[in-house]
Amino acid sequence: MKRFKLAMAMAIAASLVTISLASAQEKAAEEKWTGNISDAMCGKSHGANGGTLQKDHDCAVKCAAKGSYVFVVGDKIYKLADQKMKELEMHAGHKVEIAGTMKGDTITVTKVTMLKQ
Repeated sequence: MKRFKLAMAMAIAASLVTISLASAQEKAAEEKWTGNISDAMCGKSHGANGGTLQKDHDCAVKCAAKGSYVFVVGDKIYKLADQKMKELEMHAGHKVEIAGTMKGDTITVTKVTMLKQ
């Protein structure tokens, strides 16, 4: 019986260490990127519907309502995981810094910071 209790205690301790290490690795994987919040239809250019901060914003919000928001960094376009995040609509068409984690070509955003336009 004592051996069983000792084995159980060791298994629980090992599980807790594994969970703690996994949690620490997730937090360490957070990164930051600078770019523009846009929509999947327009991508990096809003064409004739853009050109000013307000027009870019309006176009991105309108098009994202029919599709999704994306994050544009140079020529690369990333998908955004949480389409309901209020900061995406608020900063659509704007140059921002986002913090979050990336898996494949999708960013899970934890923070959006408006940059000087």
